[in-house]
Amino acid sequence: MTSRTGSGAAELFAGLPENDPETIARLRERLAADAGAEGILDVAYRTLDTPAGSLLLAGTEAGLVRIAFAVQDHQAVLRQLSDKVSPRVLHAPGRLDDAARQIDEYFARRRRRFELPLDWRLSKGFRRDVLAHLPEIGYGRTESYTQVATASGSPRAVRAVGTACATNPLPLVVPCHRVVRSDGSPGQYAGGADAKLLLLDLESAA
Repeated sequence: MTSRTGSGAAELFAGLPENDPETIARLRERLAADAGAEGILDVAYRTLDTPAGSLLLAGTEAGLVRIAFAVQDHQAVLRQLSDKVSPRVLHAPGRLDDAARQIDEYFARRRRRFELPLDWRLSKGFRRDVLAHLPEIGYGRTESYTQVATASGSPRAVRAVGTACATNPLPLVVPCHRVVRSDGSPGQYAGGADAKLLLLDLESAA
């Protein structure tokens, strides 16, 4: 069977007018369906508009593998996924409908905990231990970097906890925004200070 990826994709889109977004969208859906049927869609992605800005969602057959804020440069994140996971990355929003729905419910204050399969391959070692603890921090609650270090089994590894949060490949779903400084100030966040405050305010108002 001839693949619709690579040069096949170029043939599929050849000659299409740039001002025909509906046709292009239909052909993208066809391309994604063909790639999935042929078992060559390793990483599916889509974007989602939220109160915290545009989010990039990416998933593998194992589960959600990456969430990125606009300030993290979506195109750069896709290149990283191509390098670290697989070059077979395709815009296939249907595969991420459940993730998008749950995130929409979260921002609408109808969801406090995510129920999604996660692909953890982008996080290893102590960082992975830190991230595994974060969903245990209750909705609307926070823990300090020191508390998270202790809960992760290395009380002195406060800086390492900060690094784990800063490199969290699944922000929002794995709630590193609930980790704050010992004095209660928000601290840094991959999505930016405003995004972190927005998430903390959203949860505290529930």
